[in-house]
Amino acid sequence: MNDFGAERIRDEVILIARFLLALLFLIFGWGKLGDYSGTVAYMTQSGAPLPTISALVAIMVELFVSIAIILGVWTRPLAVVLALYSLATAYIGHPYWNMEGADRFANMINFYKNFSMIGGFMLLYVTGPGKYSVDVRLGSIDAPPLRRQTH
Repeated sequence: MNDFGAERIRDEVILIARFLLALLFLIFGWGKLGDYSGTVAYMTQSGAPLPTISALVAIMVELFVSIAIILGVWTRPLAVVLALYSLATAYIGHPYWNMEGADRFANMINFYKNFSMIGGFMLLYVTGPGKYSVDVRLGSIDAPPLRRQTH
């Protein structure tokens, strides 16, 4: 079966995918850390439970978990964490069904973007971090074997 060359660049693509999946969280986690009071105010306005604690959780997950995913540290369990976090933030942060007009449309887009990210994190959970990861370097998981092409 033809894999269109995917096996040859598998680990490089997984590395790039880890970076791209985590980039959004890294950027916004950094922003939340830099404006903690604004983050608490946003959590309050969006109806998040316990806004002060929610802000801390958001910063921890978005900033530190995204860095771990990029580095390939505890990749599989943290991919599940980010998938669940994306699910929670979709429902808490983007309740488009309660909105009208442009706000409804913008939040609907973000709601479904969260679901797309969940799909990416599910794939990362299944594929693992690839050979360019701390997980492999520390021996906590084995590097994936290269498959031989058969004709």
